[in-house]
Amino acid sequence: MTASPARPLVMLTVFIAFWTWMAFYPKDRTIWMLENALVVITVPLLVFTYRRFRFSDGSYFVLFLFLCIHTYAAHYTYQFTPFDDWLKRIYPGAARSYFDRIVHFLFGFLLVIPAREFYMRRSGQRGGWSYAVPAAMIVTLSTFFEVIEMAVGLLGQGAGQDYVGMQGDVFDSEKDMALAGLGALLTLGIIAWRSRKRTKAYAS
Repeated sequence: MTASPARPLVMLTVFIAFWTWMAFYPKDRTIWMLENALVVITVPLLVFTYRRFRFSDGSYFVLFLFLCIHTYAAHYTYQFTPFDDWLKRIYPGAARSYFDRIVHFLFGFLLVIPAREFYMRRSGQRGGWSYAVPAAMIVTLSTFFEVIEMAVGLLGQGAGQDYVGMQGDVFDSEKDMALAGLGALLTLGIIAWRSRKRTKAYAS
């Protein structure tokens, strides 16, 4: 996507409208507030740094998409989304809510794009480093969020433990980090494949 001053503003306006809609009657207000800490930090940060560092429209779009998905999940506390209700009707033996897993995968799959753009523009690096460092950034961020979840779980007692959302899986955090890393590697693999394909096309 080419840069356009209107597109980020449209995405911001649509997101604010969607977020406001999802703020009405969430399933659990306390967990909704905990989940929206990410939104309260990220959106103002992107707005206030817009003039200093403007991402491409493509990066803003994947940020917009991920934040919309997160906002939707926060409304239902991740564990009780309509998607999971549908999945459990299709597969009655499903023991947990899997939308949470999908979002962790999308965290890496989508957000590695702006992470890579930020790294490349700030460092000027190309080649292998432009793939390795963004992947490491995603895994580091995913690990950081898991540590934050652990702290909230320890301090918040009942609501904090619901926020963590382990759902009886002692390896929940490890699986979430692995899915974020896998999503990032998949996107980076697609980018590398497309870049190599373009290089071959130019050479022929």
